[in-house]
This record gives sequence, C-alpha cells and structure tokens, in this order.
Amino acid sequence: MLILGLDPGLGTTGWGVIRAEGNRLTHLANGQLKTAASEPLAQRLAHLATMLEAILADHHPTAAAVEEIFLNKNPQSTLKLAQARGVALMLAARSGLIVGEYAARLVKQAIVGTGAAEKVQVHAMIQRLLPGARIAGPDAADALAVAITHAHHLATSSKIPLPVKGGVRGG
Repeated sequence: MLILGLDPGLGTTGWGVIRAEGNRLTHLANGQLKTAASEPLAQRLAHLATMLEAILADHHPTAAAVEEIFLNKNPQSTLKLAQARGVALMLAARSGLIVGEYAARLVKQAIVGTGAAEKVQVHAMIQRLLPGARIAGPDAADALAVAITHAHHLATSSKIPLPVKGGVRGG
C-alpha cells in the first residue's frame, strides 16, 4: 500500500509517501509545497491544488492521511489552515482515496510515544523509522509521521476481529 501523508498549511504544506507492507515501512518521497504570501488567497489555494495534483499523479497513492486542524490563537491563521486542508481533503477524495484524519497529539503519540513530543523528537524518530530518508524539512517530517500513523492504524484495524453477531461476523 502506498500512503500519502499531508501536513497542510497555506504557506507550506508538507507531504510524504511511504510504502507499507505489513509492519515494514519504506520511504518513497517527501517534500514541502510553498505558496507566496504576496499572492491573493484564491491564487494560493489554486497553486496548492495544482502542486498536490502533481504529487497524486506522480506517486499514485492507494491511501491518504491528513493532519487535523489545531486551533491557533489567531482565528485568521486557523481559517487559512482550514482552507488549505480542505483543498488536500478534496483532491484526495476526488482521486478515489479514503482519507484518514489524525490529531497532531495522536500522531506524536504514535511516532514518539508521547502526545506532547517536540517537532525535533518527531523528526528524529522519522529518521529511525525510515532509515536513509532525506527529509525536506519539518513539514515534510510531520507529513511522513501522519503517513506512518495511518499505516499503523490500518495494520492494527485489520487485525481486530469484527464482533460475531448471530453467528455471522460483522453482521
């Protein structure tokens, strides 16, 4: 399974693609998509969409995962983040992908073992989990962390048996 992880932002969106085969994870690619603050909002969102479409076309992921929004002190920043996140969710869904969504605390918990981990700790663990990966920056590291969290979630959920009801699984 190829998983695209996204850490959305209007100024910088981190992305990472991993291959998950059981418990084995392999780094395929990562990067940061940037938009110019001097451009109008609509242009920035359109540019972000074009860049994300290129990544989807280049890597053909089979699943996607996006970090959820955290509330900033500045409501305007939260709104811009939400708009960038909306572009990412829409494009992934339009590509036929089912999208996992994960809170930052859950991602940190899955990668580092504590939901209060610092960015540098997440980056260090990504280097350990994906040896040899050249990470494009902190947003790309966060995106890879989201992808790894999704891989772990999918692996765990596939091992959980469905409840038996009336002699039929999941029925």
